[in-house]
Amino acid sequence: MSSALLRFLFLASLLPLTSCGEQGQVLPGDGPPAPLPRAHAHNDYRHKRPLLDALEQGFCSVEADIFLRGEKFHVAHTRFGIRKDRTLEELYLKPLAERVRVNEGSVYPDRERFILLIDIKSDGKEAYPVLDKLLTRYGTLFTAHLKGKARPGPVTAILSGGRPRGLVEADPTRYCALDGRSGDLGSKAPTHLIPLVSDKWSNHFKWRGRGPIPAGERARLEELVTRARKDGRLLRFWSVPDRAECWQVLHDTGVDLINTDKLKELARFLRSR
Repeated sequence: MSSALLRFLFLASLLPLTSCGEQGQVLPGDGPPAPLPRAHAHNDYRHKRPLLDALEQGFCSVEADIFLRGEKFHVAHTRFGIRKDRTLEELYLKPLAERVRVNEGSVYPDRERFILLIDIKSDGKEAYPVLDKLLTRYGTLFTAHLKGKARPGPVTAILSGGRPRGLVEADPTRYCALDGRSGDLGSKAPTHLIPLVSDKWSNHFKWRGRGPIPAGERARLEELVTRARKDGRLLRFWSVPDRAECWQVLHDTGVDLINTDKLKELARFLRSR
């Protein structure tokens, strides 16, 4: 299957529904609005209700930083923020599994994909065997690559940060993929291994959202979008100024995931487009 077709199938699964309806909602009230396939909750765990606040706004991608302590992964921004009850399993895996169960196989009704970006803050080589066991326990919750064959799941787990690429790539039964960098654009790495490319905004651009983006920088951004699409990969930037002027440029140039810490504001922005 070509990389272009793989990307088309992946993005098609992220197209918003015309209506979410009320069936199978885990959240109280009327449930979340229609999903926003381009909305990414950066440092999602720092919100009052990790995961749930993002789902309530219709986000289709959330990010959690993790530290390995013993056999558990604690969700925190730094080691000083580690709390015993705030684990990857309790804050993300269990709620997602329950939501998928209630919605009969998807995070949002009738949807096939949701991205859980897991940013490893510990040593990746030490963390991966433990993380692999944890993801494996949740079986069909995650998109998997099993002995050379892709098996879609309602949640696609993508490892960022301390990514142990060699271990993940060599794993014959893996339940996650890798977050690439701009250097991976144009590489021969398969899209099932690197479906997403992320990079720091300031590595490529000086524009901070004040006034129009310079023509040369906009052209550079459009070039990166084109290269990602040619590869069949999604594209995301972190440390982009979290303001509407920047969201607009990302939206107009076709960047796949728009990073934010302002869930309601980005949701309102995207729904107005």
